[in-house]
Amino acid sequence: MACITEPSVYTGKKTFSGVALAVIVVLIIVVGVFAFLYATSTGTTTTVTSLSTSTALVTSGPLISYSADAYATESAFLLSGFSKSTGVPTAPVISGGSNADASSIKAGAPDDVFISSALSATAPSHLGNLSANWAIGFATDQVVVAYSNATMANSAASNIISLGQTAEKSNATSDWNAFYAALTSGSVKVGISNPLADPGGLRGWLVLEAAGYLYSGGNQSAYVSRLLKVQANVTGTSSAALVAPLQSGQIQFLFIYKSAAISDGIGYISLDDHVNLSSASLAGYYSMFSYTDSAGKTAGAPIVLVVTVPMSSVNTAEALEFVQYLVKNMGSLSAYGLVIPTTALLYSSLSSTSELPQPIQALLAQGLLVQKGPI
Repeated sequence: MACITEPSVYTGKKTFSGVALAVIVVLIIVVGVFAFLYATSTGTTTTVTSLSTSTALVTSGPLISYSADAYATESAFLLSGFSKSTGVPTAPVISGGSNADASSIKAGAPDDVFISSALSATAPSHLGNLSANWAIGFATDQVVVAYSNATMANSAASNIISLGQTAEKSNATSDWNAFYAALTSGSVKVGISNPLADPGGLRGWLVLEAAGYLYSGGNQSAYVSRLLKVQANVTGTSSAALVAPLQSGQIQFLFIYKSAAISDGIGYISLDDHVNLSSASLAGYYSMFSYTDSAGKTAGAPIVLVVTVPMSSVNTAEALEFVQYLVKNMGSLSAYGLVIPTTALLYSSLSSTSELPQPIQALLAQGLLVQKGPI
């Protein structure tokens, strides 16, 4: 036992001597050692909360996706289903014209998944060295000429709608010529988005070329030149950006995808398959028409929605898991007016399928992909 002694100078309170304090410290240490040995011998463990980061808990954040804005609704639908199915968090879709999206990704914008309305936007010509050199086609669409309630209130525009509906029913060359001639006469404003940013705009001009060839005696430039001469075309960053001006009556018609017109609840004139860029069997025919701008010459081709995972992806495993989910659930997109192929289409410029990511190889092995050609 330690003894408590009075200090040499009374201060009105008692204290421990130096020796007594040392003894107690030793006792505390001994008790602690015995407690540790006892806990170890009985298998008891002690949980210590640490502020250090555990690698098992580290995540790179939610899955980031870029989408052609005409298909932002469909992309959000797919991502929501994927997140509910897997628990993988997803960020809100970033949307714009596919070419503009590719430019953003190439410039360093974070992205894990890229859903494009143009196969070319996923190629090195647009993504540079961030292109994975593969993409999967999962749906097709077609170009239509859309109009709104405000359009119908315009007498000249209302007459053009009637001409278009007549041509839809008859599919006669003379009826289609009357429709396109009136559409490009300058009596109405026609929305065609910027081809440099949005493939939808490029396709609007290609449609007019194909229509001129079919309905104006083989003259591809007939309707294009006519519209440009009267300066009745109105441009925008994307087709989606021109929907509001269409609904408000600032423009009377708009070249847009059928699925987008359905989603936006606006009326439209359906065009012949030889014009609307919807048919894979007419790929060679569409390639007769082309559009040239500062980005170069682009030949006509069927509209195919594709998905890829850029090389800059951070959440690569999750992104590839999403691609698998999309391929297995692409049939659900038919509700949006899209045409879904029997089997998803693999476009690849890699030297062999062994260079594809393993999850994509697995889709091939399961017969869920068919090789289509290079991107």
